[in-house]
Amino acid sequence: MAGLPAVLLAIAVLLVVVSATQPLAQRLHLPETVLLALAGILIGGAADFLLRTTLTDSFNGAARTVLNFPVSGQAFLLIFLPILVFQGALAIDVRRLRHELATVLLLAIVAVVVSTATIGLALYPLAGMSLQVCLLLGAIVATTDPSAVASIFREIGAASRLTRLVEGEALLNDAAAISIFTVLLEAVSSGRPVELGAAGLDFAASLLGATLFGAVLGRLTLWLIAGLGGTPAGEVTLSIALPYIAMIVGGDALHVSGVVATASAGLVFSLYGPSTLRPQTWRFLEEMWEQLVFWAGSLVFVLASMLVPRLLVGLTRWDCALIGIAVAAGLAARAAVIFGMLPLLALTRLAPSVPGRFKVTMVWGGLRGAITLALALAVTENPAIAPRIGHFIGVMATGFVLISLLVSGTTLRWLVVALHLDRLPAIDEALRHQVLGIGLGEVRDRVRRLAGEFGFSARASRPVLERLERRIAHEREANSFDTALGDRQRVTLALITIANQERSILLDLFRIRGISRGVMETLLRAADAMIDGARLEGRFGYVRAVRRQLRPSAGFRLAQWVHRRFHLDAPLMYSMMERFERLLIQHLVSLALTRFMHRRIEPTLGPRIADIVSDVLERRRGLLEDAIETMRLHYHGYVEALETRVLRQVSLRLEGEEHDKLLGESLISEELHRALHRDVEQRRRRLDHQLKFNLKSGIESRIAAMPVLRGVPDAALHDLAMLLSIRFIAPTEILYRRGARVSQVYFISAGLLEAHVAGQDIRYVQGDAVGAEELLAQRRMPATMRARHFCHLLVIGAQAFLRLVEEHPVVRDNIDAIIRARIGAAPPTLLLAPPAPNQAAGWLQSSERSPSTR
Repeated sequence: MAGLPAVLLAIAVLLVVVSATQPLAQRLHLPETVLLALAGILIGGAADFLLRTTLTDSFNGAARTVLNFPVSGQAFLLIFLPILVFQGALAIDVRRLRHELATVLLLAIVAVVVSTATIGLALYPLAGMSLQVCLLLGAIVATTDPSAVASIFREIGAASRLTRLVEGEALLNDAAAISIFTVLLEAVSSGRPVELGAAGLDFAASLLGATLFGAVLGRLTLWLIAGLGGTPAGEVTLSIALPYIAMIVGGDALHVSGVVATASAGLVFSLYGPSTLRPQTWRFLEEMWEQLVFWAGSLVFVLASMLVPRLLVGLTRWDCALIGIAVAAGLAARAAVIFGMLPLLALTRLAPSVPGRFKVTMVWGGLRGAITLALALAVTENPAIAPRIGHFIGVMATGFVLISLLVSGTTLRWLVVALHLDRLPAIDEALRHQVLGIGLGEVRDRVRRLAGEFGFSARASRPVLERLERRIAHEREANSFDTALGDRQRVTLALITIANQERSILLDLFRIRGISRGVMETLLRAADAMIDGARLEGRFGYVRAVRRQLRPSAGFRLAQWVHRRFHLDAPLMYSMMERFERLLIQHLVSLALTRFMHRRIEPTLGPRIADIVSDVLERRRGLLEDAIETMRLHYHGYVEALETRVLRQVSLRLEGEEHDKLLGESLISEELHRALHRDVEQRRRRLDHQLKFNLKSGIESRIAAMPVLRGVPDAALHDLAMLLSIRFIAPTEILYRRGARVSQVYFISAGLLEAHVAGQDIRYVQGDAVGAEELLAQRRMPATMRARHFCHLLVIGAQAFLRLVEEHPVVRDNIDAIIRARIGAAPPTLLLAPPAPNQAAGWLQSSERSPSTR
């Protein structure tokens, strides 16, 4: 057998070997990559032996297929690297990685440069090679392989931050090393020296250009997915095409780093994918990519390791000594960067401090793997490289990888356990006993009830119940929750849990198409901001994130400016539709969170913490209700239509779940279930149309009821309605600052504004015209005008208002009458009364002023 069938058979056999290494690695407590490398070396060595031996020639064909496998070093990089890099980006929590960006960049770029230089300079006086060749070797062995390290960390439960740092480093580490490798390989093959200045500029331009290209390509792919109309097969197919397009177009057409472009596209896809793809499709995509990377990572290790016997041909004792020097230099360089430079990032507050135990593990865990072997193979296959140089690179890189895997890889688990990095943090350990104690109590009650329902005898059920009682007693005895966590820590933990639950509810609503993609993306970002705020600054950070998400977005403000400046309604109409939907969904979620807090958090964290968190949630809900009522007042029909659509989508979801339950209970056939499912999907698709409304609906009736415009003819009111623009402002937002010139007059359609003048708070309520009095008197604003509640304002320019007053003097008379009434009724008008019932804005201001309330 020869040709393509032999190659395909060889790949199938290798997949069998790969599948066998996984359970063996778990049994031997070794990284899978170590066993895969050993398997590849044995296969390669056995093939070479069979081809050379005179004992038999029956296996010569299979041996030649193995030794002459049609995969070059470039093929390794083009076939396998896009999959490995893209899935690595998909698996990373981009939101959490953002806080570690400085640390990751230091490890991925600075550490690669330092390692390349250190290894090259250490070998140059001893290896008998030029400095460029030694630096080329340094770049080849500077790449780290996270798969073995990450698998160990996940298996023994190492700290998630440590895993995140290692995976983040490896994501960009390959890009930096391959960029340096490309420059040095060209210099070695051409014999020209490297110009450091030009090379450094090209390196920086390549990284920046690749980052931008990958981000744009990733976003464009998501837009294409959104236009596919919810076809999972097409959406997943685009995700497979994306890394190869980024790698090849970026590297060959745009001459930027293809690896960085692929990583950037993957990070963008990971960040925005959950709000673009339906949750069930996203889960399938993640599982598919995990399987792809398992095949790709395993095959690249086996295939590259099969070349080890060939690369080590001619190994001498001096080569072994040089390998030892290179390994020692690589460890020293990595330790210098991690122990010498990481503290500087912490001192300058560019990144959180990294504990010493993490640093030791990161130094020892810098394993080298298949990418190093693939780069070495690319050098040995390059016809422009002298055979002597190719042999040197092949032997040194292969020896470096073997020592890394067989020494560091086999001892890393022991090191992590010895440094106690496999233990849960104190908070999680305390929470573990608390949660287990509560959960086991519920399990015991359910087991007792089920035993009675199924008629189990007391002798059969007693041992099970007694075992549960002993476990409950043990957890209660070990429970240090009350002393391990203070109130502030518990509140922070509760708010993080609440924000994570909000994210889960949003994803569930998105799954049933209860949220549009644009709103889903905005709300997920807001939930992530609340998680980060609570984690970093406790209650203060959570409240600040809530305040930010309730304010009109930058896009909404831009649409208001376009509407006011150019009288274009469409941008503001679509922005208001999105804001309507967002506020309604947030209100529904806030109600669900309150129930979740009482059902799950209160039994776990205690009633005192539940009261504090309830107060935060209630005030947030008050803000949402205030904002919704402000908009409902003028667009009641649209809000009702939106609520009806959401409820219909929920009912369709419940209908689908009922059909699934009937199928699970074998009450309906598969054919009937598919027919019912198609019927539900058809009715769901009919709800996908976008609701629209008239932006200026009812404006004439609203302005006709305003005291300032009483007596103005209907025809003039109609013309005025066409001139008015609409503006929404949030609590604490400033409308005018003290001393500002009046450029616009604001008619308050709904809401409350406040100004502080001469020691008194003056309130402007529905029907007032803010700025009219000052404009007519040709005065500047006497005080800063700030919103107390969410406000709906109708806006007219200063010149247009002056023309209105000139054409209709009754407007000036109305303003004078309002001023006289205000002077004659100072106590009720000049705000000396208690605040309004909804004090959400005051809560937000006081929370922002008082970090101690966290």
